[in-house]
Amino acid sequence: MLLPHRLLLKAALGGAMLGALPALAADLTVSAAASLGNAFKEIAPAFEARHPGTRVLLNVGASDALLAQISKGAPVDVFASADQETMDRAEAQKALLTGTRRDFVANSLVLVVPATGAVALKALTDLQLPAVQRVALGKPEGVPAGRYAKGALEAARLWPAVAPKAVYASNVRQALDYVARAEVDAGFVYATDAAVQQEKVRVVAVVPTVSPIRYPVAAVAGGGNAEAARQFIDYLLSPAGQAVLARHGFQKP
Repeated sequence: MLLPHRLLLKAALGGAMLGALPALAADLTVSAAASLGNAFKEIAPAFEARHPGTRVLLNVGASDALLAQISKGAPVDVFASADQETMDRAEAQKALLTGTRRDFVANSLVLVVPATGAVALKALTDLQLPAVQRVALGKPEGVPAGRYAKGALEAARLWPAVAPKAVYASNVRQALDYVARAEVDAGFVYATDAAVQQEKVRVVAVVPTVSPIRYPVAAVAGGGNAEAARQFIDYLLSPAGQAVLARHGFQKP
């Protein structure tokens, strides 16, 4: 079954699974990028308190995987992506309700290492060192954080040196876990993710990205609860919603 806000449904379950599990009329299904999971888990009950009778169902995972679910007909009301590219594709597919797309937070990309890592990195260029053998990042083909990381490395002319060392993750939280467990020497995650594991990972540097990292959100066309979807988006942009997002390290868009 679809899970309420207290438990998060992973995108790995696939669109077919989502589509096979109908939501109740008062349910609001929100598909959100993995990096938003902790913040949305706090936002969901606050929204429910303001809208009695509405239950928020969270579905978190890599933005591309979430869009694939929507494209296959998964019953989703709100889609929050970690990048503009994925939302642009959703718009091109006519998967969004016209006029509902808004940027609601910003983030930054950081290079992290295990807190007890043996390799002493001080800058992005240190990824070229022979001692650095494994670098975690999201798959650029399916994970926004991975695309940001690859773009930044290409701009710095470091991609040819780092690509052979890449350990690809299915979403940014998996990349974070690889670093936190010291299974890799370094990794690329969002600043908000690094804060979640601040006792296990250390930020080496903020990585300049080719384009700003701004998260868009929109109501999904064909969703069963369009009114609540608009209300949820409004709440994300409200002072109360922005305060929660700020506590989790997100910046204003």
